Amino acid sequence: MPVPSTLDHRSRSYSLDLAYWLATASDLAYKDEATVEERARAWGFDRVRHHRTRFTPPFPLEDTQAYTVASDDMIITAFRGTEPTQIRDWLSDATTPPWPGPARTGYVHHGFAQALESVFPAVRAAVEKYRTNGQGLFFTGHSLGGALAMLAAARLYLEAPKLLADGVYTYGQPRTCDRLLAAACDKGFKERMFRFVNNNDIVPQLPPEPAFTHVQALRHFDADGRIHASMSLLGGLTDRARGLTADALAPAADGVRDHFIHHYIAVLEKNLA
Repeated sequence: MPVPSTLDHRSRSYSLDLAYWLATASDLAYKDEATVEERARAWGFDRVRHHRTRFTPPFPLEDTQAYTVASDDMIITAFRGTEPTQIRDWLSDATTPPWPGPARTGYVHHGFAQALESVFPAVRAAVEKYRTNGQGLFFTGHSLGGALAMLAAARLYLEAPKLLADGVYTYGQPRTCDRLLAAACDKGFKERMFRFVNNNDIVPQLPPEPAFTHVQALRHFDADGRIHASMSLLGGLTDRARGLTADALAPAADGVRDHFIHHYIAVLEKNLA
């Protein structure tokens, strides 16, 4: 199966092709606005809206950035992530109280919730404006952006069920919410929400359990880049061990190297080749 040269805007169900393109869209969220607009046009999207809001949480993050692109058949909202060393403190901070989940369903990490809150009204407005004929709706993001994509989709669904996304694809997403909200997402987004984890990526092992957890639908790349629908017991134990070591977030550590979005794109390309 070759790497797809064009994005199929009529895609609705899970596929590695779609996973590849949404990973590429997540990577694009790191670029400047002019690059986003140029690339969006090349991909067949004629409508683009940028979302950027500054705020001052008790964490080393100053703004939330995302973009929404739309065509007659597809809408994608992609959230920008951040480097793992920049979110070390607020991924491991257990002193900040949790934030109530959407529609009072469970609770979420305070920092993620506040980051989304700053930009969510603009994201919802763009989706409601562009979704004029039932286009496929997708949310995506890498790292912090994955957490925000998952929460944005969950909030839209729980607060306005008609805005249920057709797909939520995240890459290197940290744990984001409690078991109650995760269970609601597992039910509401069955065969729609997927989180990708590359080998020893440390960020999905943070913040620590049991306060925070993940949705069930996992796509895990092993050390050889092969994709699996679950993580082996040995692999899980290895990742947990890395998550407990002080140097797991060091720049040269496997846990950090495996986290970068270009590694996710590379292993997706390998599985498509």
